Amino acid sequence: QLQASGGGLVQAGGSLTLSCVASGTVYSIGVMGWYRQAPGMGRELVATITTNINTYYADSVKGRFTVSRDVVKVNAKNTMYLRMSSLRPEDTAVYYCSAGYGQIERPTMDYWGQGTLVTVSS
Repeated sequence: QLQASGGGLVQAGGSLTLSCVASGTVYSIGVMGWYRQAPGMGRELVATITTNINTYYADSVKGRFTVSRDVVKVNAKNTMYLRMSSLRPEDTAVYYCSAGYGQIERPTMDYWGQGTLVTVSS
């Protein structure tokens, strides 16, 4: 119900856009978000967005990443994007899209997509 794509290898300072398609019962869910997990580290929240297009960003990505969301009601699909600019080697991680409810800064995510790997070379 959540399908993420768009990861790849990019040089430091470059840009990359991730996409996540939500379908079925997930498409109209309240909060969608991106998380990431670097090698040997825990999973951390990157950005979230609500159906009202309120957004939240982790301090580490604020000003460099932009989350957005398109809802197409006719086919019950909802696509979330993460536009990443000025990428740094420390942004290297597996990025996961998710969906759930609750506070935008600390949502409860009930649905997870498969991860997509982003590698930033120095």
